[in-house]
Amino acid sequence: MKEKIRDTATQLFLERGFKSITMDDIANEIGMSKKTIYSEYSNKTSLVEDCVMNKFCILSDGIDLIIAMEKNAIEELYEIKKYVMSHLKDEKSSPQFQLMKYYPKIHKSLKMMQFNKMHKCVLLNVERGLQQGLFRDNVEPEFIARIYFTGMNSIKDLTIFPLEQFPVKNLMDSFLEYHLRGIVTPKGKTILNNIINSNQE
Repeated sequence: MKEKIRDTATQLFLERGFKSITMDDIANEIGMSKKTIYSEYSNKTSLVEDCVMNKFCILSDGIDLIIAMEKNAIEELYEIKKYVMSHLKDEKSSPQFQLMKYYPKIHKSLKMMQFNKMHKCVLLNVERGLQQGLFRDNVEPEFIARIYFTGMNSIKDLTIFPLEQFPVKNLMDSFLEYHLRGIVTPKGKTILNNIINSNQE
């Protein structure tokens, strides 16, 4: 029962935002009484927290599986981006922005978890790229990992990148290309261009 409530609420929150969706909306979507939801969750905040943390764990496990496939470093980043995008819908409601505004404590915890996960993943990715001769040997992995996280958070700021001007998918593609073009070797550039060209076909 709890899993059904959480899964339905997560889908609604991602589609329409944390602020817009009420407990009534969730109850109606599942076809149960609001009282049943409150028997599992004391309030909306506890439900939001459970949804957010569960989604983070699912994404985190999926990213680990992609990394375990040991693709080349450039393909790996595109596979991770594709995987994350498939799970976060189009983010038309900008759930991350709403989370920060209406549930700051949950957002703060999530951001720290995201930093730790992304920091570790990007460090491993840069090291792999260096070993494969795809990234320049004078890049500083620690700097790259931190600037990547900072950039990824900045593009989620709707005041800087409004959705109507910067659709999420295009923005993610542009950011990833921007990131990679700054660190690739000529060998890496060839792989990057091939991926970009194949994505445009």
